[in-house]
Amino acid sequence: MMPTSVPKPPASAAFRSRAEDVYDQLKHDIAAFTLVPGDRFTENEISERLGVSRTPVRQALTRLQQEGFIEVLFRSGWRVLPFDFDRFEQLYDLRMVLETTAVQRLCTGTAALAQPLLDSLAAVWLVPAAQRSADTVQVAQWDEAFHCALVVGAGNAEMARVHREVTERIRVIRRLDFTQQPRIDATYDEHAKILKAVQRRRADQATLLLRTHIETSQKEVRKITLHQVHLARQNGQGSRRG
Repeated sequence: MMPTSVPKPPASAAFRSRAEDVYDQLKHDIAAFTLVPGDRFTENEISERLGVSRTPVRQALTRLQQEGFIEVLFRSGWRVLPFDFDRFEQLYDLRMVLETTAVQRLCTGTAALAQPLLDSLAAVWLVPAAQRSADTVQVAQWDEAFHCALVVGAGNAEMARVHREVTERIRVIRRLDFTQQPRIDATYDEHAKILKAVQRRRADQATLLLRTHIETSQKEVRKITLHQVHLARQNGQGSRRG
């Protein structure tokens, strides 16, 4: 019997995979202020730095352009755009509607209350202070999981899908809320209060707590973002200014 050969994935799939890697890296560079607003760069520079061909680089850049993070310059490569806080605030508004609606459904019983889901959240957020994580990356991931779980628990798949898209689009600045220990402590405290209110089916209280939590985070993120951009420019980070 002839050995069965494993077919190779189509080239387009390989390009998509590499383009995803390039996209993730460039979005991380923007979020970490390695690339700051005003920085200019070319496809060749990115291709050489990341060791990939120009095709996946161009695909990744086009995606970032569509999301409003960069712009193409006529015969001059690409430029990182200033953070569009108006757009982020619109996304936060949408997030607010989705999450508060989800919490109301969880509390009033109009959605199937997923007790195992709430128990898993409690295991992370309802812990003694000594057991809290100080890992900023981990806390940021747990924070996203907390808010996504609330929406998933409401039982509306379309709400959950839209919420995931919003979460992805605000991640680049939202993660900054966990670069300072006081904000991590506040997140633990606020999540615990929200979770307890949901467990007790107190819809009005849970909604108010959640709304205040999101609004506070939004204000802090904007303040931290502006400060980080200022520091990055002072320290001369980024590739080229123009």
